[in-house]
Amino acid sequence: MKAVVLRDITNSDDIALEELEIPKASRGWVLVKILGFGMNHSELILRVDEIRAPYIQKPIVPGIECIGLIEESLEEGFSKGDLVCCLMGGLGRSFNGSYEEYAVLPVNRLFHINSGLDIEHLAAVPETFFTAWGSLFECLNLKPSDILLVRGATSALGYASMQIGKALGCEVYGTTHKREKLHLITDLGCQAILDPDGRLPKGFYANRILELIGPKTIRDSLSHLYHGGIVCNTGVLGGEYFLNQFDPIKEIPNGCYLTGFFSNYPTQEVMDQIFSFIDEHCIVPFIGASFRFNDIRQAVKAQEKGVNGKIVVVM
Repeated sequence: MKAVVLRDITNSDDIALEELEIPKASRGWVLVKILGFGMNHSELILRVDEIRAPYIQKPIVPGIECIGLIEESLEEGFSKGDLVCCLMGGLGRSFNGSYEEYAVLPVNRLFHINSGLDIEHLAAVPETFFTAWGSLFECLNLKPSDILLVRGATSALGYASMQIGKALGCEVYGTTHKREKLHLITDLGCQAILDPDGRLPKGFYANRILELIGPKTIRDSLSHLYHGGIVCNTGVLGGEYFLNQFDPIKEIPNGCYLTGFFSNYPTQEVMDQIFSFIDEHCIVPFIGASFRFNDIRQAVKAQEKGVNGKIVVVM
């Protein structure tokens, strides 16, 4: 089978498909024929820096999510031909990930899929929509009556979050620092805010803010909350990972809340809820670019350059 294998820091020009033996299923591990996968920023971080960390199992096949068909299983509940997805839990870091034609994946990270989406759009769902779903409902406790602001709205995660918020019935706003991207927000029926300097307009307030820029704009987001509002920090698109000299007593307004979502604990119940919600509300995941697996180098280059929406790779 063909696979991308990382051994050290790897430039996009050096991405290539290698030939590997197809692995075999074992107790607790199921062989899956990969149909497609979405690409994520964490895979870029792995390739250009994190690969040298001692906790990364090297050599490693990257990729933190996938959809596929069960090829071989010794476990009850998984039969040949079942449509499944896998995400997180060490995928692509502790054990080989999705950038390969066949993968042996742990049973506790495999989830059955029941959906009317085609393969290409299914590939855009697992990690992105799970993270959006957890951020909005587990952390922000989102309700139809809420005013939702998504900072970093034109990212794949931001777009999915706006889609869910609109489908739920919320009043949804999204930010971007590029004027040419405003239409990506308004085309969805949301209200767009241009914040090139990382500051929201004076007088604007929301009661639910999904912070995807991260520590770079958290302070500003907190200052634009209604009483009782919540900021959920999920992303670090701003490139800053820590809040230096942060004083929670003074900088979190009285009666407001700051939380965060860590997308490492999916369950079958939650994945069922996500796919059911997508089908019920006729949501079409926003794909920015789609590539065949043989063109994985071009997909990696597109990720470096930046694409509006999710990048998916299909076999």
